[in-house]
Amino acid sequence: MKTTLGRQEMMLLAYVQLRKLRVVRTGEMTRPLQLSPVQERELFRRLARGGLIARVRRGLYLVPPQLPLGGKWSPNEILAINTLMEDLNGRYQISGPNAFNRYGFDEQIPNRVYVYNNRLSGERIIGTVALTLIKVADERLGSTEKFVASDGQTAVYSSRTRTLVDAAYDWSRFNSLPRAYEWIRRELATKRVDQDDLVKVTLRYGNASTIRRIGTLLERAGADERLLWRLERRLKRTTSFIPWIPNKPKRGRVSRRWSVVFNEQL
Repeated sequence: MKTTLGRQEMMLLAYVQLRKLRVVRTGEMTRPLQLSPVQERELFRRLARGGLIARVRRGLYLVPPQLPLGGKWSPNEILAINTLMEDLNGRYQISGPNAFNRYGFDEQIPNRVYVYNNRLSGERIIGTVALTLIKVADERLGSTEKFVASDGQTAVYSSRTRTLVDAAYDWSRFNSLPRAYEWIRRELATKRVDQDDLVKVTLRYGNASTIRRIGTLLERAGADERLLWRLERRLKRTTSFIPWIPNKPKRGRVSRRWSVVFNEQL
């Protein structure tokens, strides 16, 4: 963290604040600050290393709206994600543990942001924001809700129903089964999630294993047979069984309708 600012640092921060810039790119500061390209790159490097600006990618930086108190600044999660996705002309939605917490399924506050998107996969840090980027096909993005933060930034989250389906679909990444079964039961019982909507979202964004598990859960919850049939007809006949609880031995009663082994008491 920088404790003192040099002349060039002060000039850059004053320039971007005067013009109310949110992002700066390599090449934009050479003329107004009378810097060579090498000097500009070194200036950006010093400011990013000192925690006064945040590197989004090579050549693109987020800058603070005013000189940060305490000499250190980082964008919030939504600004970091929106800036990255806007730069890539991509779409995204926040899911996984962040959505579990937002909708009250899980009290744990994650220290990373899990982002389905149609551009990048991998880990990235922007300022102090740690991102897990999960690249998916365009058709796997959807069923979202938007939330406006206090700074006016709009965050895109998977909807409540989609989040439950993601918890069953992407269980290995999010470590969300068998917890998701209880979340789904509770949401259906309190009518915060509709059975028909759950079936539609499952069919659109789930895979065969997701359909089997959610079909099993709905059948045990006494769902309308017409809804169960809509799920069942999507499945191909198989002699292979999947476990109700992943990563546990496939021993127990079976549901031949859904090809599921009940390897843990419900």
